[in-house]
Amino acid sequence: MRISSIVAATLITCDAASAWSSSAFTSPLSIKTQHRSQASTKRRDGSILMSAVSQKESSSSSSGQGRTTKEISNELALGVTLDGGPVIDFASVKDTTSRAEIALADSRKKYEASGATISPNPGGRLMGINDEVVAEVGYEIGEFAEEYLDKESGETVDELVQKVARYLRSKSNTDTFPEMEEEEAPFTNQEKIRFNRLLSRAYEESGIVTSAFAKTFYLGTQVLPEPSMKAIWAIYVWCRRTDEIVDAPRPAAHDPNAEMLTDLSEWEIRLERLFDRGEVVDVLDLPLLDCKVKYPTLPITPFSDMIRGMLMDIPGLGQERYDTWDELHLYCYRVAGTVGLMSMPVFGCAEGYTDEVAKEPALSLGVAFQITNILRDVGEDAEKRERVYLPQRDMERFGVTERQIFDKVVDENYINLMKFEIARARMYYARALRGVPMLRPESRLPVQLSLDAYGKILDKIEENGYDSLTKRAYVGKWEKLAGIPASWYRTLDIAKAMPLPGDWERPSLEEYEKSLEQMLENKWVEQRGSSATSDYLQSLNK
Repeated sequence: MRISSIVAATLITCDAASAWSSSAFTSPLSIKTQHRSQASTKRRDGSILMSAVSQKESSSSSSGQGRTTKEISNELALGVTLDGGPVIDFASVKDTTSRAEIALADSRKKYEASGATISPNPGGRLMGINDEVVAEVGYEIGEFAEEYLDKESGETVDELVQKVARYLRSKSNTDTFPEMEEEEAPFTNQEKIRFNRLLSRAYEESGIVTSAFAKTFYLGTQVLPEPSMKAIWAIYVWCRRTDEIVDAPRPAAHDPNAEMLTDLSEWEIRLERLFDRGEVVDVLDLPLLDCKVKYPTLPITPFSDMIRGMLMDIPGLGQERYDTWDELHLYCYRVAGTVGLMSMPVFGCAEGYTDEVAKEPALSLGVAFQITNILRDVGEDAEKRERVYLPQRDMERFGVTERQIFDKVVDENYINLMKFEIARARMYYARALRGVPMLRPESRLPVQLSLDAYGKILDKIEENGYDSLTKRAYVGKWEKLAGIPASWYRTLDIAKAMPLPGDWERPSLEEYEKSLEQMLENKWVEQRGSSATSDYLQSLNK
């Protein structure tokens, strides 16, 4: 699981949590939508809906510019989003055929029926903290809590954690935790000082974990205001712990998957109790509880959805192959777009923009990052994980076989496939780019930095002759640093009127979309003859 890359998707988000907070999530096998309009039920492959683009009233924006509220309202009214297709509420449908969904549901039923008690230190460590995490950080996580105990009273760590949680809940709005029982919190000023120090230390520990596993991303958080920076650390640590529960080796387990699903069931129950009641189990839960108190609209749905996205990668339980782009799009949403949704309340929108407007660029960047990961790691995923994430239908269209990928054969067909997938990724970057001006000014730089730096990976793939089977595209530290002034300039209002020289030449979103359309049409005609154009157009709507 590529958590550090996934979390980078958070940096294009705004306060749109309310649009997503009431949904549950699903798998790609039975995607349906509650918001699909008659005008937008026919999706073209690659999520391109040119008919919707042509109906915009205003001219297309140049790269780096935000759209008007009228333009966006028109698209939303058509049932179309910046993702180029109908408004798909991924979180609105359950897939009853998914092996992972069934296995997790069964495991949870067994766990709940067992009457097991949730422990803050299963196996002697906090859940989601294992040898790998300790080795990376350099010491045991969470032991700092003992330094803040009232030893004269015989206070335990668990008692202290619960007192801090009660103190935090006392500062919440009345409707933040719908199932919270009323309670009094008559703490002295000295106790409150001690509780705040422990909370600060828990945030600090979260930052250390973030730095250990995602150094580049951690540096990016340093340019955020301190409250936002700490909140993102808290979200990252929850993602990291979830990832470790799902992916960590379990050599002593009789049935590793069964043990993992049991732990994941407990983890999900903990999550629900935190969001519904404000309950915590261990000291590293406190920063996330504090986030929920400070940002009451923080939704639980993307947290739950990420769990299911991670399960999609588990051998024997998850989805081994993706037939179409729509199926892969759901995976990208679950493992990347969800983090953006988690972070929405942490970031604010610029004046004149709303959550409904801002969420689509946020999701587009998450998808762009994950496509980039997939294209960069085609060879590595095949060799180390025996996985091929590229849509099978795209591979068929361009004449690329799985055997070719496992044998690491880069030929003209593979190059053309990479050109197509890179064009798709850049289309999503272009959509995401239009969301930067929607952010509060203090949130724009880290977003633009991550967008520019990650987008350069696609350039490196091209420089490697489109060989992502035997070569790894890599953007060096100094190259990233050298790009900071340009990224900073792009966040300024003046950049709309006076773009950088290279930005003048960057294609618009509509040009990216037309390019993708043309590449698919050329491939279709090449395979079936020039008389097949009408058949091609019909195929796009199937």
